[in-house]
Amino acid sequence: MTDFNRSVLPDAVRSNGATPNPWWANAVVYQIYPRSFQDTNGDGIGDLKGITSRLDYLADLGVDVLWLSPVYRSPQDDNGYDISDYQDIDPLFGTLDDMDELLAEAHRRGLKIVMDLVVNHTSDEHAWFQASRDKDDPHADWYWWRPARPGHEPGTPGAEPNRWGSYFGGSAWQYDPKRGEYYLHQFSRKQPDLNWENPEVRKAVYRMMNWWMDRGIDGFRMDVITLISKHLDGHGRLPGEVGSELSEGEIGEEGYTDAGPFCSDGPRLDEFLAEMRREVFEGREGYMNVGEAPGITPERNEFITDPAHKELDMLFLFDHVGVDQEGSKWNTVPFEVRNLRARLADQQEAVRNAGWASLFFCNHDQPRVVSRWGDDSDRESRELSAKAFGMLLHMHRGTPYIYEGEELGMTNAHFTKLDQYRDLEAINAYRQRVEEARCQSPESMMAALALIGRDNSRTPMQWDASRYAGFTAADAATEPWIGVNPNHVEINAAEEFDDPDSVYGFYKKLIAMRHGNATVATGEWNLVAADSEQVYSFTRTGGDDTILVMVNLTGRTARVPAEVARLLGNGVSESQVLLSTYDAVHGVKSIARGELARWEGVVIQL
Repeated sequence: MTDFNRSVLPDAVRSNGATPNPWWANAVVYQIYPRSFQDTNGDGIGDLKGITSRLDYLADLGVDVLWLSPVYRSPQDDNGYDISDYQDIDPLFGTLDDMDELLAEAHRRGLKIVMDLVVNHTSDEHAWFQASRDKDDPHADWYWWRPARPGHEPGTPGAEPNRWGSYFGGSAWQYDPKRGEYYLHQFSRKQPDLNWENPEVRKAVYRMMNWWMDRGIDGFRMDVITLISKHLDGHGRLPGEVGSELSEGEIGEEGYTDAGPFCSDGPRLDEFLAEMRREVFEGREGYMNVGEAPGITPERNEFITDPAHKELDMLFLFDHVGVDQEGSKWNTVPFEVRNLRARLADQQEAVRNAGWASLFFCNHDQPRVVSRWGDDSDRESRELSAKAFGMLLHMHRGTPYIYEGEELGMTNAHFTKLDQYRDLEAINAYRQRVEEARCQSPESMMAALALIGRDNSRTPMQWDASRYAGFTAADAATEPWIGVNPNHVEINAAEEFDDPDSVYGFYKKLIAMRHGNATVATGEWNLVAADSEQVYSFTRTGGDDTILVMVNLTGRTARVPAEVARLLGNGVSESQVLLSTYDAVHGVKSIARGELARWEGVVIQL
């Protein structure tokens, strides 16, 4: 019913520079990780029928769009991000008929469905890749194949075409004895990179995308789409290849060079994205595209999402979720409010005149924000800090994304043993950094995994207090594919659903504000008190309407910054408090004292 709750933004209100305003300018997206959402057949893995069974819950929450992580046929080396058949559903999740039923039932409730699109790479079991192993096959140039370095025995250390490292550990090159050459894989060795320089590759991808759009989906979230264009020298050689005019950079602590600068935001990216828009989306209505964008700056985000350039609607930037990392992802540093504010401010400022922002803290690759930057040590602290970060995110200008369970204040898994993890990245990183390169201690690595490992967000959705949290039947013969968080007894949807003061109730209010208040949805964003060590403050302005947002992102009492106090003048009344992480009375009293309690956030009508 969300379509009917969300008002249409009038043309007098400016969003991303398009006319008329796009439907998603005041929408909220909910990400579902299918294998962890709802299991209906007792095999310990979530499925499409499970998602369909929970649509009423999602409609009640008020979200508009459901983004599904991959459900295509896959060997599941990287939990479905290694696709072997783009036009079929993996039996783990169901069938194409189940997908059609989900689409129909979602649309009946006013919910749109966006599918994950993984086309920087495929599975090595995809028919395209298997055909490319034959140098005489028409698919021979569909992937990045290269011979061994001259003077080296193929398949032996040092024979790789260059010294690039994989994001999942080890070399980014894998030797294939059948073809007698190496193929590039920026991620798992079972995820070979497609060669987007080949126009036949692009045509095949667009045909597949059109097939899904014609089937009734409402758009795509495009996995690492900004990696599809590689930097090549004048002769088509990659950096570091023998004879290449481009250097591959310095060797890092794990023994490899970084492919990122040479595969992110390549020279043909805009061309490829504009071509995709023409070939798949021109003439269609009601769709939405968002691209995962490693290596993209806020300034480039403005260009790519400017509707005048006809590329993508939104991008996921990552500079703000790296503020607690230094150098390696696994070298964590304390969270500081000023660092998060600086990164988000850059993103907001870049799309002030054109383009659009994606707003997120959590997803399937990020840990739970309440454990990462909040405080999950006790119920009160968890609920307050979950609300504080929720308020902060949803009051920015852009489209908010909620990751499954975020609306409940779900926490990290708090695993203590390596064998509790299932994530390929985590397991490989431990082996690479602790056992092989020996650049990190076992204790430090386990602490990093517990804080920011991807499996923290992948534990089963906590529906109720039963044995398996309602994710699968309490008497199911097969345990869930990954451990259920023991705190599901206290943190679950059944406990929060009818409680207006719960984290779930708070998220419903945030979503309703996005739907019904044009200033929240599209109003101008301006930072206030840029130097505060605890409080993140900004205004949202639309015409004569101004809203002040201020959030104490710490577990200590904070002074209201002087710049904010000047805006408040003689204080505020309860009627001016549009939302509070405590309540309106508490907010008024706090402001009168010139302070904010721990994790206190208030949205004030000026």
